[in-house]
Amino acid sequence: MADGDREARVLDAVVTLVDSLLHDFDVVDLLTDLTERCTQLLDVSSAGLLLTDARQHLHLMAATSDRTAELELFQLQADEGPCLDCFMSGEPVSIADLSIAAERWPRFIPAAREAGFASVHAVPMRAAGSVLGALGLFGSQVGELNEADLLVGRSLAHVASVAIVQEHAPSREVVLPHLRHALTSRIVVEQAKGFLRERLDITVAEAFTLLRSYARTSSTHLTEVSRQLISEPDARPSIIAGLREVGATGNRYN
Repeated sequence: MADGDREARVLDAVVTLVDSLLHDFDVVDLLTDLTERCTQLLDVSSAGLLLTDARQHLHLMAATSDRTAELELFQLQADEGPCLDCFMSGEPVSIADLSIAAERWPRFIPAAREAGFASVHAVPMRAAGSVLGALGLFGSQVGELNEADLLVGRSLAHVASVAIVQEHAPSREVVLPHLRHALTSRIVVEQAKGFLRERLDITVAEAFTLLRSYARTSSTHLTEVSRQLISEPDARPSIIAGLREVGATGNRYN
């Protein structure tokens, strides 16, 4: 990618995230967009994002692939890995070659290599003096992220953090309700994905793509579409019809 083109794409990503500060937005869609843009702009093949709750327990919020989602969840189950270390320390973690970190994370490293990753980097998400979570960046090749890439990753994570809390200098009492809302939103979206997988006989990934596409074309929040699908039986026929139309026309959000 040419330097000028890359700079333009980085600026576009930042402007899009900053724009979320000025308009109504859906937190799950925002964080999914963040992970996708990281894979487009940085020298990584996949990305995932973990967000904390009031008890300092991390939860998966977004991932660019099923294998990344599974690896992020494995970190939580095994209680070890780069994203956990990043969250606990509040500092970036960068491992250019996973093979040299086997002693540090004896369970995570084999799982990551089996998933096809050779390097991993994690940057903290911060707001109000607190670490809200961690952005994991996974590479299929051995190698460091250069300073420019690390700066882009940290900048995108920071803007997304500010967008979540919607304040420039909020207190912890202000931050926690936003975190609870974000985590609840993710649960609702996951329920809707599972419902569509069974109803339409499609994969979970395809269900998520349809939900995002339908939400964008209907100018409705992703979480609100998901909530209606799960909680409002009377609304389901029209939503499912709209989802089928989106799938049939290929009008998918990219």
